[in-house]
This record gives sequence, C-alpha cells and structure tokens, in this order.
Amino acid sequence: MGGAEKKEDGWLILDLHSPSVASESTNSRAVPAYDHRGYPTRQASFETTRPVAGPPTPKSPTGPLVSDPEIKNYPSDSHNGRHPQGSLGYSHKASLSPLAAHFPVGLSALDISAGSDFFPGGHSNLSNRTFGSGPSLAPSIYESSMRSHASFSSFQDSDMDSVTQLRADDPFTRAMGLGAGINGEKERRERNELQSMYTLKSLRLGPKQKKRENSKLHDLLPFHIDPSQWHHMDPEEDDSLHHPDDMDKHDTVYFSKRGLANLGCLLFLFLTVVMIFAGYPVITYYYHPNHMDNNGAYNLGGINATGQVPSITNFFQLIDPETPPEAYTHTSAETGEEWELVFSDEFNQEGRTFNPGDDPFWEAVDLHYWQTNNLEWYDPKRVTTKDGKLVITLDKIVSHGMNFEGGMMSSWNQFCFSGGYVEASVSLPGTNDIPGLWPAIWTMGNLGRAGYGGTLDGTWPYSYDTCDVGTLPNQTLNGKPETSLTNGDPNNGDELSYLPGQRLSSCTCEDDPHHPGPKHEDGTWVGRSAPEIDMFEATIDDGKGKVSQSGQWAPFSSHYYFKNTSDKYYKVYDEDETKVNTYLGSVYQQATSALSMTKQDCYTNEKGCFESYGFEYKGGPDGYITWINDDKKAWTIRGPAMGPDEEAQVGQRLVPDEPMYIILNFGLSENFGAIHFVGLDPLWPITMEVDYVRVYQDPKKRNIGCDPADRPTAAYIAQ
Repeated sequence: MGGAEKKEDGWLILDLHSPSVASESTNSRAVPAYDHRGYPTRQASFETTRPVAGPPTPKSPTGPLVSDPEIKNYPSDSHNGRHPQGSLGYSHKASLSPLAAHFPVGLSALDISAGSDFFPGGHSNLSNRTFGSGPSLAPSIYESSMRSHASFSSFQDSDMDSVTQLRADDPFTRAMGLGAGINGEKERRERNELQSMYTLKSLRLGPKQKKRENSKLHDLLPFHIDPSQWHHMDPEEDDSLHHPDDMDKHDTVYFSKRGLANLGCLLFLFLTVVMIFAGYPVITYYYHPNHMDNNGAYNLGGINATGQVPSITNFFQLIDPETPPEAYTHTSAETGEEWELVFSDEFNQEGRTFNPGDDPFWEAVDLHYWQTNNLEWYDPKRVTTKDGKLVITLDKIVSHGMNFEGGMMSSWNQFCFSGGYVEASVSLPGTNDIPGLWPAIWTMGNLGRAGYGGTLDGTWPYSYDTCDVGTLPNQTLNGKPETSLTNGDPNNGDELSYLPGQRLSSCTCEDDPHHPGPKHEDGTWVGRSAPEIDMFEATIDDGKGKVSQSGQWAPFSSHYYFKNTSDKYYKVYDEDETKVNTYLGSVYQQATSALSMTKQDCYTNEKGCFESYGFEYKGGPDGYITWINDDKKAWTIRGPAMGPDEEAQVGQRLVPDEPMYIILNFGLSENFGAIHFVGLDPLWPITMEVDYVRVYQDPKKRNIGCDPADRPTAAYIAQ
C-alpha cells in the first residue's frame, strides 16, 4: 500500500486503503454480475475469502498499473481475444470508468463487504459491465455523477478512498505525500486536515480562482465534475434564471404590457361576474314587462306542492304566453290606476289533466264535498281542457255511492295572491231558467283547503284579529251575551253561531307551537284563518239566470246585519242589474251578498257565449271588496260595514288579508237551493266552460305566493 508510480502522461496511479472493501472477517458476499446493457446476468456469483489488508508487496507488478494486494489475480478473456495475464489478471491501460482499474477483468461477481465507500447509505451499485481487456461502454452521466459524489463524500469525510487519481504536479497531492504512502494514525489525521483545508479554500475562492483550481482537478472524476463546488451557493455561470443579475433583481417595472394584460383580464372576469349576478337581474327587473316576486313561495315557477314537474311544454310561467298583450294591464275599479298582470291561464293547451302532480298551478280533487251536503262525487277526470277552454263536467252517473259526478280544482298551496283583482271569463252551465246547478269560482285563505273539513274547522270563515268573545265557541262566555242566544238563525233556535271558535285566534297562548304567526309588537299573536270571497255562485232566481257575489265572515253580528246606512259601508252601482241579497247568513256563516243579472245567452245550453266576472279587493280593517259583472262594477262593501258590534260584543271583522287561492267547481246541493231534477234530465251531461283566469295587482303592492312573510302558511301546513 502507499506505492505510487508516475506515468508518462503525468498521472499518478494511487492505491489507497479502502476499508469498506477490506473485511476483517472471512465471510464472503456475492455481488451480482451485469451485462453490457447494465442488466443482471444469470452467472454464478463469485465468492472468495478476502485476506486482511497488509503491507505492500516489495515486488512491483508488470505493467503500468499498480494493484491493491487485496485483489486477487484471476484469468480473464476479453471479447477481442485472450490476453496475457499480468499480476492483476488484465493488461489494458485504462477504462472509461475510473473504478475499473480497481477490479480484475472478467469477474462475474466480486466478493466485497458492501461497497459503502462508493455509495453511502448501503446502496451498492457496483457492476462489472465495464470490466474487460479493452474499452467498454461509458457509464451514463447520472451514474458517473453518483459514483463521483459518493467517492468524494468518502474522500472528504473519512479515509475510505477506494481509488483516487490526481495529477502528479497537483499541490494537494504533494502536500498530502500520497506518493510516499500514508501509514499510521498520525499521518492519516494530517491528511484529513489538509483535505479539509483544501475544501474550505475552494469554497472561499472567487469565480476566476475557482476556475483555475478547477482546471487542476478537472480530471479527478469523469466528465470534469468537481465535487468541491457542490457545497457552494454562488451563482452558476449558465444559470441566469435562478441567479439573475443585480440589475434584474432591483429593476421594478410597475406598468408593462404583460401586467396591464393580466389586470385587464382580471377586470374583465370581475365585471362579467358582477353583470351575471347583479346587472342582469336589475336590468330584467326594470325592463321586462312581466317581472314579479314569488315572495318566497317555493312552489311557484315550475313545481306543485308535491314537488312534481309537469310535462306540458311552455307552461312554467305565472303568465300564460298565450295571454294577449292587451290583457297585460287592468284599470283599478277603486283608484283608477293601472295594475299589472301577475298570473294568467288561458287554457289553450288541448287535453290538459289536473290529477295531483299533473299541473304546476292547479289540482283537481277526488272526494265528496260533504260539508255542504253535495250530491256529487268530485272526480279529477271531470276536469280537462278542450277547444281552448277549461271544461268541468257534471253528469248523472253513480260514482262512489253518489248519484252524480262532477269536478272541482283549485290552486291551493300552489298559487296564491294577497290583494288585487281576479277575473274569469265563463260560460255558465245548463240553461238560464232551470234551477238546481251550483257552479262557482271563489277564493279561500291558504290555511284551509276546500273539501278537507279538518283544515276548515275553526278557520273558516273567520277573518278576525281581536281577543274577545267572538273567538269563542258559539260566541258565548258563561251564557253571555244574550244576543248570541236570541238574535240568530231562526232555523236553529235563534242561536247566532254554531262555530267551534277561532282556532288560530289572537287569544292563543304566547308559547303555542302550532300558531303560524306572526306576532304583534306587544307579543300577542295575529289572528289567522281561512276566509272566503266568492267571485260568483250561479243560480236561478225569478226564472232568470243570476250570480251571487258575496263575502263570508265570522264572528257574526247580531241578526247577521252589516252596516248599510251609507256609501261609507257599501254601494250598489246599478240597482236594475244588482240587488243586495236577502240572505244574510246562518249559524255557520255571515254573508254580505248581492245578486246580479247575467247575460242570458252565456250558458252552455243556450248560445254558449262567455261573460267576465271578477272582484277587486284590499285587505284589512279599512279594506274593500268590489265585485265585477260583465266588465262593470256590480257592488262594493267596505271594511267599516263589518265593524264592531256592541250587541254581539265582537270587534272589527277584516277584509281578508290572508293569501288567497282560487277554486273552480261544478256540483249541486239542496243546501244552495231547490233542484229541478226533471228539467235537468234531458241536459246530462252538463258542462261549465272557462276561457281564462287572470290576476292583477298594484305594482307598488305586489304580493303573490302562498307563504308570504307577513302571513306565513308553509310551516303550519307541514305540521
């Protein structure tokens, strides 16, 4: 060991100790062999006992290379033919891998400990693919770099150098005295100190000095890799990206084409988002003629109360697209102002059905309307559209134990409105002189569902927001007031009321969980109910066709009277056409009603023409209801007409301020009047036809939806 020989080309071939190659034990380890491509071969592993490193042999081997005595000599064949064996078993001068000089030629496997001096961490990647008698394939750049890195790390941190090649004239070589060998612990420490000094020196050198130093070490490792530069932080000569010039570091440009383009793109995206979510709704609100607020009604605009979507095309709008433009406005009968259309159905789509879930706004019922002792069963198939009209048929057939079958549909919990004007164009059923039929179009508060008695018990026909005896059953408390027992219905013992009391009254306990709300400022509940306003109920009176246009109220005034002493309370506009109805009510309702003449030809069994009916109203104690007949005002009743009644000890009854839904039905009942069965026999089946239904509201007071904030219903209905 320690011998060095200077070659003609100025190189020293150094044999240094490699403790990782030497082994103190006699255990052998097999290293896999690799072919010229770098893949493992199936050659048998070579195993041999490695002697402990000893002093160098005095005899120099033949040839220019110096051998580590730990490496045994083995015969080898090259691909160019057999070569004479030297002391190391090979005669080639060099290999493209500097490690090749340390191993004999032709070995399929080497017996070494771990090769950890070349590859720290136990990852040994040595192979014999470059070993041979002639030049072999050069390793890849990555492979050479990894070997060089590992070798340098070993060289710097310990004395485990496997093979080191330095120029003979290198000062580092002379200083270390490698030519004379390194023996003993003292010399080893001195060598390590010199190594560290040289490494630190290389880190302190400037770029030009390093370049000169690098030129001395450029042959230390293949591809001129200088490990001494691996630890510095100076900029690379060819790495302008990561080490820009000082001028570039401090050259700040606040405005550039690229920067302006980026800002412009961000501004464009921002404005686009604002336009989509803010600009478009605002523009639509002010420029679209049919804008409207659904007021939180979840079921408006495409689904019904059961969450089903109809398959009817172009029928997802509150305003029917086939409504003529001239019908988009209405002149208020009260104020003369122009109101806007908020809902319409022209019924022009042929063959529509109204089973549950078939339509977004209407639903036909399948039940017996027992509350008024009707003689028919209501079946959804009796309601359809034909020839641009809604057709409701009443026929004399046995159905569900009843002798007649009719139809009724409503917009309950699907479309509601609070205040405004509702109108329908109708051809009344039958003839103008045969009594017994009961066609009607009417409205009711959404808290009660027509035909479902449980929802109406204690809610219909109340319209009251006072906590007094008027909310109690029979309008009495401990047998008082006297008028409730003596000034009522003569057909029922002169008692005033058989109602069970207002279920959702203002007297309700403050912590009651069932009241739908809201509350007054003083914490008391707002009285809630299901009031009724009738657009018309057709009848025959004095041998002529007429319509009853009325409002239903509770609690009741004494004798069911309403105040009628002046126009402040009510008004009939044409007494030749309209007269106040003599029927004022019964133990179940108080009625304010008037009978108006109809066009006698506008019956389905006459000429079948259509006549318009409607009513306009404003809710509250100072509200009003004005009924329309044939596009003319018929009569009006105002809130004060249903004011407090001291005799009955009840307060102000309100013009309905509940969200109201629309009901269309055609049946018959003796509760409504006598039935001329013989006269009706030749007419069966009889139809009522409706051309359209339209709703208008003051644009300043638009309020549609069945669950408005000031009169919620959804939570109560869901209970």
